[in-house]
Amino acid sequence: MATQEINIAGAGIFGLSVAWALLRRGVRVRVSDPAPIATRTSGGIVGALSPHVPENWNDKKAFQFQSLVMAHAYWEDVARASDLPTGYARLGRLQPLADDKAVELARGRAVTAQELWRGEAVWQVIAADGTAWEPPSPTGMLVRDTLSAHIHPRLAITALSRAIEAGGGVFGPPVEAPTVWAIGSADPLVTGVKGQAALFEFDARGMPQIFADSVHIIPHLDGTTAVGSTSERVWENDGPDALLDGVIARARAAVPSLETARVIERWAGVRPRAKSRAPMLGPHPDKPGDFIANGGFKIGFGMAPLVGDVMADLIVEGRDVIPEAFRA
Repeated sequence: MATQEINIAGAGIFGLSVAWALLRRGVRVRVSDPAPIATRTSGGIVGALSPHVPENWNDKKAFQFQSLVMAHAYWEDVARASDLPTGYARLGRLQPLADDKAVELARGRAVTAQELWRGEAVWQVIAADGTAWEPPSPTGMLVRDTLSAHIHPRLAITALSRAIEAGGGVFGPPVEAPTVWAIGSADPLVTGVKGQAALFEFDARGMPQIFADSVHIIPHLDGTTAVGSTSERVWENDGPDALLDGVIARARAAVPSLETARVIERWAGVRPRAKSRAPMLGPHPDKPGDFIANGGFKIGFGMAPLVGDVMADLIVEGRDVIPEAFRA
Protein backbone atom coordinates (compact mmCIF):
# COMPACT_ATOMS: atom_id res chain seq x y z
CA MET A 1 0.00 0.00 0.00
CA ALA A 2 1.43 3.37 -0.99
CA THR A 3 0.04 5.24 2.00
CA GLN A 4 0.65 4.24 5.58
CA GLU A 5 -2.28 6.22 7.00
CA ILE A 6 -5.95 5.28 6.89
CA ASN A 7 -9.12 7.00 8.02
CA ILE A 8 -11.79 4.90 9.68
CA ALA A 9 -15.23 6.47 9.42
CA GLY A 10 -17.31 4.91 12.18
CA ALA A 11 -16.35 3.71 15.66
CA GLY A 12 -18.64 0.71 15.83
CA ILE A 13 -17.41 -2.86 16.03
CA PHE A 14 -16.45 -3.18 12.35
CA GLY A 15 -14.67 0.18 12.18
CA LEU A 16 -12.71 -0.47 15.35
CA SER A 17 -11.83 -4.05 14.39
CA VAL A 18 -10.37 -2.81 11.09
CA ALA A 19 -8.52 -0.01 12.87
CA TRP A 20 -7.04 -2.48 15.38
CA ALA A 21 -5.90 -4.89 12.66
CA LEU A 22 -4.30 -2.09 10.61
CA LEU A 23 -2.59 -0.60 13.65
CA ARG A 24 -1.03 -3.95 14.49
CA ARG A 25 0.44 -4.04 10.98
CA GLY A 26 2.10 -0.69 11.37
CA VAL A 27 -0.49 1.50 9.66
CA ARG A 28 -1.39 4.85 11.24
CA VAL A 29 -5.14 5.04 11.81
CA ARG A 30 -7.48 7.93 12.50
CA VAL A 31 -10.98 7.03 13.70
CA SER A 32 -13.81 9.54 13.39
CA ASP A 33 -17.38 9.29 14.58
CA PRO A 34 -19.84 12.05 15.50
CA ALA A 35 -21.15 9.98 18.40
CA PRO A 36 -19.26 9.08 21.59
CA ILE A 37 -17.80 5.57 21.81
CA ALA A 38 -20.26 2.81 22.77
CA THR A 39 -23.38 4.98 22.45
CA ARG A 40 -24.83 3.60 19.22
CA THR A 41 -25.76 0.11 18.08
CA SER A 42 -22.40 -1.47 18.89
CA GLY A 43 -22.82 -0.18 22.42
CA GLY A 44 -25.76 -2.48 23.07
CA ILE A 45 -26.31 -4.95 25.87
CA VAL A 46 -26.86 -8.44 24.37
CA GLY A 47 -23.61 -9.73 22.83
CA ALA A 48 -24.56 -13.24 21.70
CA LEU A 49 -21.68 -14.75 19.69
CA SER A 50 -23.51 -17.75 18.31
CA PRO A 51 -22.78 -19.86 15.24
CA HIS A 52 -25.06 -20.71 12.37
CA VAL A 53 -26.29 -24.30 12.42
CA PRO A 54 -23.67 -26.81 11.18
CA GLU A 55 -25.31 -27.77 7.89
CA ASN A 56 -25.67 -26.42 4.33
CA TRP A 57 -22.15 -25.04 4.70
CA ASN A 58 -21.24 -21.91 2.74
CA ASP A 59 -18.67 -19.11 2.77
CA LYS A 60 -20.62 -17.05 5.29
CA LYS A 61 -20.89 -19.89 7.79
CA ALA A 62 -17.24 -20.86 7.31
CA PHE A 63 -16.13 -17.25 7.81
CA GLN A 64 -18.19 -16.91 10.98
CA PHE A 65 -16.87 -20.22 12.31
CA GLN A 66 -13.25 -19.17 11.79
CA SER A 67 -13.90 -15.82 13.47
CA LEU A 68 -15.59 -17.42 16.48
CA VAL A 69 -12.62 -19.74 16.91
CA MET A 70 -10.29 -16.71 16.81
CA ALA A 71 -12.36 -14.76 19.34
CA HIS A 72 -10.81 -15.98 22.59
CA ALA A 73 -7.25 -14.95 21.69
CA TYR A 74 -8.50 -11.77 20.00
CA TRP A 75 -10.38 -10.42 23.00
CA GLU A 76 -7.61 -11.49 25.38
CA ASP A 77 -5.22 -9.33 23.34
CA VAL A 78 -7.65 -6.41 23.47
CA ALA A 79 -8.07 -6.76 27.24
CA ARG A 80 -4.30 -6.92 27.70
CA ALA A 81 -3.62 -3.90 25.50
CA SER A 82 -6.36 -1.78 27.06
CA ASP A 83 -6.17 -3.06 30.65
CA LEU A 84 -9.97 -3.16 30.54
CA PRO A 85 -12.51 -6.01 30.65
CA THR A 86 -14.37 -6.99 27.48
CA GLY A 87 -16.96 -9.33 28.99
CA TYR A 88 -15.91 -12.14 26.65
CA ALA A 89 -16.51 -15.74 27.73
CA ARG A 90 -16.90 -18.89 25.69
CA LEU A 91 -19.39 -20.79 27.84
CA GLY A 92 -21.55 -22.40 25.18
CA ARG A 93 -25.29 -22.31 24.58
CA LEU A 94 -28.41 -24.31 25.43
CA GLN A 95 -31.50 -24.58 23.23
CA PRO A 96 -34.70 -26.48 24.10
CA LEU A 97 -36.12 -28.93 21.55
CA ALA A 98 -39.85 -28.66 20.98
CA ASP A 99 -40.75 -32.07 19.51
CA ASP A 100 -39.37 -35.36 18.20
CA LYS A 101 -38.74 -33.89 14.76
CA ALA A 102 -36.58 -31.16 16.31
CA VAL A 103 -34.65 -33.79 18.28
CA GLU A 104 -33.99 -35.82 15.13
CA LEU A 105 -32.86 -32.73 13.22
CA ALA A 106 -30.54 -31.69 16.06
CA ARG A 107 -28.97 -35.15 16.19
CA GLY A 108 -28.27 -34.94 12.46
CA ARG A 109 -26.56 -31.61 13.00
CA ALA A 110 -24.44 -33.18 15.73
CA VAL A 111 -23.02 -35.50 13.08
CA THR A 112 -22.31 -32.75 10.53
CA ALA A 113 -20.73 -30.58 13.26
CA GLN A 114 -18.08 -33.25 13.80
CA GLU A 115 -16.84 -32.63 10.25
CA LEU A 116 -17.60 -28.93 9.74
CA TRP A 117 -16.36 -27.69 13.12
CA ARG A 118 -13.13 -29.70 12.77
CA GLY A 119 -12.91 -30.69 16.41
CA GLU A 120 -12.87 -27.05 17.59
CA ALA A 121 -16.30 -27.40 19.24
CA VAL A 122 -19.21 -29.80 19.62
CA TRP A 123 -22.93 -29.67 18.94
CA GLN A 124 -24.75 -32.34 20.88
CA VAL A 125 -28.19 -33.36 22.07
CA ILE A 126 -28.36 -33.84 25.84
CA ALA A 127 -31.03 -34.70 28.37
CA ALA A 128 -32.18 -31.87 30.59
CA ASP A 129 -31.10 -32.42 34.19
CA GLY A 130 -33.49 -30.00 35.88
CA THR A 131 -31.02 -27.36 36.99
CA ALA A 132 -32.46 -23.92 37.66
CA TRP A 133 -30.76 -22.23 34.71
CA GLU A 134 -31.96 -24.71 32.08
CA PRO A 135 -34.86 -23.65 29.84
CA PRO A 136 -37.97 -25.86 30.02
CA SER A 137 -38.00 -28.30 27.10
CA PRO A 138 -41.16 -30.13 25.93
CA THR A 139 -39.08 -33.16 24.92
CA GLY A 140 -36.78 -33.08 27.93
CA MET A 141 -33.89 -32.68 25.48
CA LEU A 142 -31.61 -29.74 24.75
CA VAL A 143 -29.01 -28.78 22.19
CA ARG A 144 -25.69 -27.87 23.79
CA ASP A 145 -22.94 -26.36 21.69
CA THR A 146 -19.49 -25.30 22.86
CA LEU A 147 -18.73 -22.83 20.06
CA SER A 148 -21.11 -20.12 21.30
CA ALA A 149 -19.66 -17.35 23.42
CA HIS A 150 -20.85 -14.02 24.68
CA ILE A 151 -19.42 -10.57 25.12
CA HIS A 152 -20.52 -7.34 26.76
CA PRO A 153 -20.76 -4.99 23.76
CA ARG A 154 -20.26 -1.73 25.66
CA LEU A 155 -17.29 -3.04 27.59
CA ALA A 156 -15.78 -4.59 24.45
CA ILE A 157 -16.13 -1.44 22.35
CA THR A 158 -14.67 0.69 25.14
CA ALA A 159 -11.73 -1.69 25.59
CA LEU A 160 -11.08 -1.91 21.85
CA SER A 161 -11.05 1.88 21.48
CA ARG A 162 -8.66 2.16 24.45
CA ALA A 163 -6.39 -0.51 22.92
CA ILE A 164 -6.28 1.45 19.67
CA GLU A 165 -5.35 4.64 21.52
CA ALA A 166 -2.70 2.79 23.53
CA GLY A 167 -1.22 1.54 20.27
CA GLY A 168 -0.95 5.01 18.79
CA GLY A 169 -4.27 5.29 16.97
CA VAL A 170 -5.95 8.68 16.90
CA PHE A 171 -9.61 9.50 17.43
CA GLY A 172 -10.30 12.74 15.62
CA PRO A 173 -11.08 14.40 12.28
CA PRO A 174 -9.99 12.55 9.11
CA VAL A 175 -6.94 13.52 7.09
CA GLU A 176 -6.16 13.28 3.40
CA ALA A 177 -5.91 9.50 3.10
CA PRO A 178 -8.00 6.51 1.99
CA THR A 179 -11.05 5.85 4.17
CA VAL A 180 -12.72 2.70 5.42
CA TRP A 181 -16.44 3.43 5.61
CA ALA A 182 -18.01 1.66 8.57
CA ILE A 183 -20.86 4.03 9.39
CA GLY A 184 -23.56 1.48 10.17
CA SER A 185 -27.17 2.30 9.40
CA ALA A 186 -26.23 5.81 8.24
CA ASP A 187 -24.88 4.22 5.04
CA PRO A 188 -27.40 4.24 2.14
CA LEU A 189 -26.04 0.85 1.05
CA VAL A 190 -27.62 -0.86 4.07
CA THR A 191 -31.06 -1.07 5.60
CA GLY A 192 -31.61 -0.18 9.22
CA VAL A 193 -33.35 -2.81 11.35
CA LYS A 194 -34.39 -1.83 14.85
CA GLY A 195 -33.59 -4.17 17.71
CA GLN A 196 -34.71 -3.94 21.33
CA ALA A 197 -33.26 -5.64 24.40
CA ALA A 198 -33.46 -5.55 28.18
CA LEU A 199 -31.04 -5.98 31.04
CA PHE A 200 -32.00 -7.85 34.22
CA GLU A 201 -30.53 -7.51 37.66
CA PHE A 202 -29.79 -11.23 37.83
CA ASP A 203 -26.41 -12.85 38.44
CA ALA A 204 -25.88 -16.06 36.45
CA ARG A 205 -22.26 -15.50 35.53
CA GLY A 206 -20.47 -18.65 34.47
CA MET A 207 -23.60 -20.19 32.96
CA PRO A 208 -24.13 -20.86 29.23
CA GLN A 209 -26.25 -18.55 27.15
CA ILE A 210 -29.75 -19.71 26.20
CA PHE A 211 -31.65 -19.39 22.94
CA ALA A 212 -35.34 -20.16 23.40
CA ASP A 213 -38.50 -18.89 21.69
CA SER A 214 -36.37 -16.63 19.47
CA VAL A 215 -34.85 -14.86 22.48
CA HIS A 216 -31.16 -14.71 23.38
CA ILE A 217 -30.52 -14.84 27.13
CA ILE A 218 -26.98 -13.80 28.05
CA PRO A 219 -25.54 -14.11 31.59
CA HIS A 220 -22.88 -11.41 31.56
CA LEU A 221 -19.72 -11.59 33.63
CA ASP A 222 -20.62 -8.36 35.44
CA GLY A 223 -23.56 -10.08 37.17
CA THR A 224 -26.32 -8.84 34.88
CA THR A 225 -28.36 -10.86 32.39
CA ALA A 226 -29.32 -9.47 28.97
CA VAL A 227 -32.23 -10.61 26.82
CA GLY A 228 -33.07 -9.71 23.23
CA SER A 229 -33.92 -8.90 20.65
CA THR A 230 -36.58 -7.75 18.21
CA SER A 231 -35.99 -7.32 14.46
CA GLU A 232 -38.16 -4.48 13.20
CA ARG A 233 -38.11 -3.27 9.60
CA VAL A 234 -40.65 -0.53 10.40
CA TRP A 235 -40.91 1.41 13.63
CA GLU A 236 -42.37 4.63 14.97
CA ASN A 237 -39.43 5.77 17.11
CA ASP A 238 -35.87 4.69 17.82
CA GLY A 239 -36.41 4.08 21.54
CA PRO A 240 -37.69 1.07 23.50
CA ASP A 241 -41.43 0.48 23.25
CA ALA A 242 -44.15 -2.08 23.99
CA LEU A 243 -42.63 -4.72 21.66
CA LEU A 244 -39.86 -5.17 24.20
CA ASP A 245 -42.42 -6.33 26.76
CA GLY A 246 -42.96 -9.46 24.64
CA VAL A 247 -39.23 -10.20 24.62
CA ILE A 248 -39.09 -9.84 28.40
CA ALA A 249 -42.12 -12.11 28.85
CA ARG A 250 -40.64 -14.82 26.60
CA ALA A 251 -37.33 -14.62 28.44
CA ARG A 252 -39.05 -15.08 31.81
CA ALA A 253 -40.94 -18.09 30.42
CA ALA A 254 -37.75 -19.60 29.00
CA VAL A 255 -35.81 -19.16 32.25
CA PRO A 256 -38.15 -19.25 35.25
CA SER A 257 -35.31 -17.97 37.43
CA LEU A 258 -35.85 -14.59 35.76
CA GLU A 259 -39.50 -14.42 36.78
CA THR A 260 -38.94 -12.00 39.65
CA ALA A 261 -35.72 -10.40 38.42
CA ARG A 262 -35.83 -6.63 38.08
CA VAL A 263 -35.38 -5.02 34.65
CA ILE A 264 -32.70 -2.37 35.08
CA GLU A 265 -32.43 -1.15 31.48
CA ARG A 266 -34.52 -1.12 28.31
CA TRP A 267 -32.43 -0.56 25.17
CA ALA A 268 -33.04 -0.04 21.46
CA GLY A 269 -30.75 0.50 18.48
CA VAL A 270 -30.80 0.42 14.68
CA ARG A 271 -28.57 -2.29 13.21
CA PRO A 272 -27.16 -2.20 9.64
CA ARG A 273 -28.42 -5.04 7.42
CA ALA A 274 -27.14 -5.57 3.88
CA LYS A 275 -29.48 -6.88 1.22
CA SER A 276 -27.79 -10.30 1.26
CA ARG A 277 -27.66 -10.39 5.12
CA ALA A 278 -23.89 -10.97 4.76
CA PRO A 279 -21.44 -8.19 5.70
CA MET A 280 -20.23 -5.87 2.94
CA LEU A 281 -16.44 -5.87 2.81
CA GLY A 282 -13.84 -4.73 0.30
CA PRO A 283 -13.33 -1.81 -2.08
CA HIS A 284 -16.10 0.76 -1.80
CA PRO A 285 -18.40 0.50 -4.85
CA ASP A 286 -19.11 4.25 -5.00
CA LYS A 287 -15.88 5.80 -3.63
CA PRO A 288 -12.79 4.91 -5.71
CA GLY A 289 -9.75 4.30 -3.55
CA ASP A 290 -11.82 3.85 -0.40
CA PHE A 291 -13.12 0.72 1.34
CA ILE A 292 -16.26 -0.47 3.09
CA ALA A 293 -16.83 -2.64 6.16
CA ASN A 294 -20.48 -2.62 7.08
CA GLY A 295 -23.63 -4.69 7.45
CA GLY A 296 -22.75 -6.67 10.57
CA PHE A 297 -26.44 -6.75 11.53
CA LYS A 298 -26.85 -9.38 14.29
CA ILE A 299 -23.46 -11.06 13.96
CA GLY A 300 -21.05 -8.13 13.85
CA PHE A 301 -19.21 -8.94 17.08
CA GLY A 302 -18.89 -12.59 16.11
CA MET A 303 -17.47 -11.67 12.69
CA ALA A 304 -15.24 -8.83 13.89
CA PRO A 305 -11.92 -10.64 14.53
CA LEU A 306 -11.75 -12.01 11.00
CA VAL A 307 -13.30 -8.91 9.40
CA GLY A 308 -10.40 -6.87 10.71
CA ASP A 309 -7.86 -9.36 9.39
CA VAL A 310 -9.23 -9.72 5.85
CA MET A 311 -9.67 -5.96 5.49
CA ALA A 312 -6.08 -5.43 6.63
CA ASP A 313 -4.92 -8.10 4.17
CA LEU A 314 -6.61 -6.16 1.37
CA ILE A 315 -5.54 -2.67 2.42
CA VAL A 316 -1.95 -3.36 3.45
CA GLU A 317 -0.93 -6.25 1.21
CA GLY A 318 -3.40 -6.04 -1.66
CA ARG A 319 -4.33 -9.64 -0.86
CA ASP A 320 -8.03 -10.20 -1.34
CA VAL A 321 -9.40 -13.21 0.57
CA ILE A 322 -12.86 -11.77 1.15
CA PRO A 323 -15.65 -14.24 0.26
CA GLU A 324 -17.47 -13.40 -2.94
CA ALA A 325 -20.77 -13.30 -1.07
CA PHE A 326 -19.46 -10.38 1.00
CA ARG A 327 -18.79 -8.04 -1.93
CA ALA A 328 -20.51 -4.68 -1.67
